[in-house]
Amino acid sequence: MAGSAHGHTPAAWTGVIISFIGFCIAGVFMVAANLPGFWAGVGVIILGGIVGGGMKIAGLGMPKDSADVVAAREAATETARARA
Repeated sequence: MAGSAHGHTPAAWTGVIISFIGFCIAGVFMVAANLPGFWAGVGVIILGGIVGGGMKIAGLGMPKDSADVVAAREAATETARARA
């Protein structure tokens, strides 16, 4: 995993932080037996996913590698192993 940038984007960080806050809200209200507060927390969790996805669409997330990029990376790895 160290060789990749999985999740190291503003979109990922923002979505996770908002969702984490939603989990905290939902957890507190679940313990307090407050159903409307719990569902408000669930709404914040969903909002985190929407915000993160929107930021990714806006260009703040990592695009998935195309098949050509994956093939070139694998070929380069094989070449480096053959030389070693």
